[in-house]
Order: sequence, then C-alpha cells, then structure tokens
Amino acid sequence: MLKVAVIGAGVNGVSSAIKIQEHYQNERKLKVQVTIISDEFTPNTTGDGSAGLWGPFLIGGTSQEKVYKWSKDVHLFLEKIWLSEDAGEAGVCLIPCVRLSTEPNCVVGTFWRDIVYGAVELTEEQLEVYNTGRDSKFTSGLSFVTYTSEPIKLLPYLMKRFVQRGGLVVQQKITDLDGFVRDSPYDVIVNCTGLGSRQLLNDDQMYSVRGQVTRVKANWIYTVVLDESDDGNYIIPNTESVVLGGTHQENDYNTKICPEDKSFITDGCRRLLPGLAHAQHLFDWVGLRPGRMEVRLESERRGPKLLIHNYGHGGSGVTLAWGCAEDVLHLLLADKTNSKL
Repeated sequence: MLKVAVIGAGVNGVSSAIKIQEHYQNERKLKVQVTIISDEFTPNTTGDGSAGLWGPFLIGGTSQEKVYKWSKDVHLFLEKIWLSEDAGEAGVCLIPCVRLSTEPNCVVGTFWRDIVYGAVELTEEQLEVYNTGRDSKFTSGLSFVTYTSEPIKLLPYLMKRFVQRGGLVVQQKITDLDGFVRDSPYDVIVNCTGLGSRQLLNDDQMYSVRGQVTRVKANWIYTVVLDESDDGNYIIPNTESVVLGGTHQENDYNTKICPEDKSFITDGCRRLLPGLAHAQHLFDWVGLRPGRMEVRLESERRGPKLLIHNYGHGGSGVTLAWGCAEDVLHLLLADKTNSKL
C-alpha cells in the first residue's frame, strides 16, 4: 500500500489529497492511504475568511503559462461542481464580474479572458458610471462571468468528499519537516503548509500578504466589482453576505483589525457602490496570505521517500488549487525511482 501524507488543510492541501486519493482508487492498480495532517482545519484556515472569487491575484513572478493552466483547471472544476447537485453545499456560484483599471493603456485580463464566460471590454459610457465623482478615473474595464467558491463552504465539502472515500485526518503541528520525512511511515509527503513553509523550510522567499475585509449584509448586490489599482477596493457577493475589501500589505503579520484599514475599505467600496452606505455590517476579518516570489511546485528525493512542495499561492489559493493538485499528482506519477509508485 502506498502511504501518502499531505501536510496542510487549506484548499491546496485538501485538493492535493483528493487528487491523489481519487486517482489511485479509480485506477485500482495500487492501494493508497492518504492522510491530511494539520494543526488547523476549516473553519480556522486562512482561506476560510476569503470570498473565493476565481481570478489570478498576487502570485509574484509565477509564469503566466503555469498560472493559465492551473487557473483554467480550477474554472473547469468549479463548472463541474456548479452543474451538479453539490453546488449549494460547496458554495459554488456563477456570478457576473466587472474588473476595472486606472492604468493608462491597460487591458484587463489579457492572458486569462478566454477562460471566463462572455468577456467584453467596457465602453466609455459604461466606464463613466463608475467614474462619477472620482478623481482617479478608470481607463478600462472588463465585464465577464465567472465563479465564486466560498472556502467556508468549499473546504467542508472537500473534506467530506475526502473522508467518505477513506481519507484519514490527523490534527498535529509539524515543526521538523526533515525529521517527519525521515521517521514517519509515509512513502510520499506533500508539503502544503503555505506561509508556514517560511519557518518549516527556512524559505526566505515566503512573506505574508496581510488581507483585511469587511462583510456586510447587502442581498441586492449580485455583481462583483473590482478595482485593480494598487490601492483599489473590491466588492464580492457570497451566498449569505458581501465581502468588501481589501488590503494586500506585504510583510505585515498583524492579525488584528485595523480601524484605518476598515475605513479605507468601507469608504472606498461606497464610492464604487453608494448604496452600500445602507448595508448592515456583519463582521471584519484579517488573514495572512502566503506570498512568495514564485509558487513552489516541485519534488525532491529524500532517500527512499518522495517530498513534493506545493505552496506560495499568494491571493490565488482557490484559483490555482485544483490545477496545482493535478501537477502534484503528475510529479508523484512521474517519479520512477521508487518501485511502489
């Protein structure tokens, strides 16, 4: 039996575990036991507070070719869930989206627009609707339809899918990766520890990207509006609330609510949609995204064992998860030095 441990229970860890588990179970050529090991599980992961909007965001210098492939895989994965009876449980919604830019001569979504549905440039008249009363004018925008997949619902759905097929779950904090790989009974270890890899691997390319958001009750809003400027705001409807954002403060490890950031978020979002002044405030939330110069997705041999790294997804954890999980599986299958694999 092939024994696999996935360290980390965020959306990338759980996706990697399911990909490996379901592949071997469907092939029926080799028995597999997959275990997810983490000190935190949903609803206490970084992703649980995010809106889960599909869209590449804060991914450093990762090549567009890789991001395109991974994010397209996720879009198709979400489409499959949305068309199934699981959509409500998994929190997957089809939603119209407007992304705006203040950059001169900027074209929004150049490399991914053929993945989403019905992408069209905004006209000057349509831009003017958003530019009313603004000093910094939007110069371009893209209207399209895509998905949200709220991690607070998606993660429990994926965990249920994993456990129902025999997956094991262990709550444990791994502080010595070398020792764990050496001494544990697992043949394959998949490291999906996100920001934790900064300490676990002494990876100095890792850094936090602090995100603060506000959730409000505004069930009349059915469209995502996102300003792509460095100091831009965004409005993302979820099934039971609307997420207002946000911040992306690099190397900031403060997990407390900042009143100045809250004002920036609410004031900026009200400028985009003035009707938000009447929305009921629900709560504020802070999470630390796992920033990195480039997503790390590669394998290495540790004696007879295979160690696969899959972390550093920045603000695109949901957007890249299923595609990165597919590559994790490919790395495992490509490894030819262990006869068990």
